[in-house]
Amino acid sequence: MKRIFTYVISEEFNGRTILDFLKEKKYSAPVITRLKRTENGILLNNRWGRVRDIIYTNDILTVTLAEAGCSENIVPVPLPLHIIYEDEDLMVINKPADMPIHPSQGNYDNTLANAVAYLYEQRHEPFVYRCINRLDKDTTGLLILAKNMYSASLLSDMVKNRQIHREYRALASGKTPAEGIIDAPVARADGSTIEREVNMHSGDHAVTHYKRLQYKNGYSLVSLKLETGRTHQIRVHMKYIGHPLPGDFLYNPDYTVISRQALHSYKLAFTHPVTGKLLTFTAPLPEDMARLLS
Repeated sequence: MKRIFTYVISEEFNGRTILDFLKEKKYSAPVITRLKRTENGILLNNRWGRVRDIIYTNDILTVTLAEAGCSENIVPVPLPLHIIYEDEDLMVINKPADMPIHPSQGNYDNTLANAVAYLYEQRHEPFVYRCINRLDKDTTGLLILAKNMYSASLLSDMVKNRQIHREYRALASGKTPAEGIIDAPVARADGSTIEREVNMHSGDHAVTHYKRLQYKNGYSLVSLKLETGRTHQIRVHMKYIGHPLPGDFLYNPDYTVISRQALHSYKLAFTHPVTGKLLTFTAPLPEDMARLLS
């Protein structure tokens, strides 16, 4: 698959270099290196261009990103894949429960990566897997995949700069306060490689904002927004305030009402990294969570 960008050089860049322009457009060093190694990766007025070439007002700069190969060790498998949105640069997916993001030991052919690899195989297109925001295996909801090196670089920077705004929905045991802020550092629990805990001495800064939307059948439907992105932050913080998520095998292993942690990536809002368009997506509560409030 090729992604072609065409730019008409503005007066602002008159007399500067192609490299100056690419850096201003936030092309990363690895992407620029790939372009230099790609046949016709950079064309200036339809001729091969070098990054040190000078550009002038109204010049036409054409940038072509071509995938060099496919992600290795990802087997295409026909699995459920609910695409909310797709364009040339990114894909927004509503992930189901019981689906890891990446293949790993014990999860070789049941992951989101396998499902996307199958989609690309059916399209007869090269496939490189670039997941931008990750969710736990049993957390449902929205996440972003980048479809080329450039959008991946831009989106990754947006994640680091907290420019991708996420809202989660969770079911919490009991009736939570109407709203609140949980400011409690999170650390790895002693003796465990995966479990986390609140630790005032050795934990990393972690802040969660929550608001109760509904209370029914002994459970609160809570909206959550994160200031920080620590591993298991929501699950640990909700347990810390005495309202753990039902079905959470690490922090509240009670499977009488739901078989996985009741956590859902409900909303994503961000500016498209290439077009600049504001994008907002929501995904309704999955059936197993909605059933507890019915």
